[in-house]
Amino acid sequence: MAECLTKFGRTVKRQMAKKPVRRAELVEVVYTAKHWRTLEELRAKALEIIEPLENCNIHSIVHGSISRGDISANSDIDVFIAEPQSSFMIENALERAGFPFNTSFLIQSSPSYAVKAYIELDSQRTVSFPLLKLRPIEREFYRFSGEATLQTLKKNVRVIGVDKRLMLIEGTHEGHVESTITGIEETVAHRLHISVETVLDRVHSLLRRDELGRTGVFIKRELSPDETFEMVLQQLTDHNPAVRRRQRLFGKL
Repeated sequence: MAECLTKFGRTVKRQMAKKPVRRAELVEVVYTAKHWRTLEELRAKALEIIEPLENCNIHSIVHGSISRGDISANSDIDVFIAEPQSSFMIENALERAGFPFNTSFLIQSSPSYAVKAYIELDSQRTVSFPLLKLRPIEREFYRFSGEATLQTLKKNVRVIGVDKRLMLIEGTHEGHVESTITGIEETVAHRLHISVETVLDRVHSLLRRDELGRTGVFIKRELSPDETFEMVLQQLTDHNPAVRRRQRLFGKL
């Protein structure tokens, strides 16, 4: 749990589980010195992953609170490679950089979404990439939450994005300002340079999760040490009609 100060000096304790917020006012949050130090440390850890990938011509981004700046000490570092890649090339780049692999698994969040590979480096850092071509609405999810590139991180730039409370986070010199996006989805889409459909989809998903609790994922399959992502994807394709349908409609690696 991290502490931030509002403009009026009131301490705001950020819970790990964030729920959608419905309020009209704009709130300005001032970061403590500890918050700025933690943000710098987390971004440095993200660079440790992104730089060796970039050196192997594998372009990646980090998304979420680390990109926006509204982190907590427990924020995860989610590095994402947007284009389908050979898992061997990615794993080789990470191994050469000295990263041990904790767990590897495949996730398909719903039948209409692409199957993605996840490499858990440790309890805080994960590298993920799609094994199937992403639809525009899937790719724009990362821009919705805020995504930072290697150059963005090196320049110490924070980006605009939306958190799980459906609050738009915009960085300031002292911290950030936040405001609800519900009711102004078209304006938010324009500001984030994404489609209105993506914004509406995320609003619907997060509100539904708030009402029903965590909804889980369609498929989650952990890999054994002797399996590759491509091997397991083929097994799922052979035995799961929904996976085959997703490949047929939107393409595969």
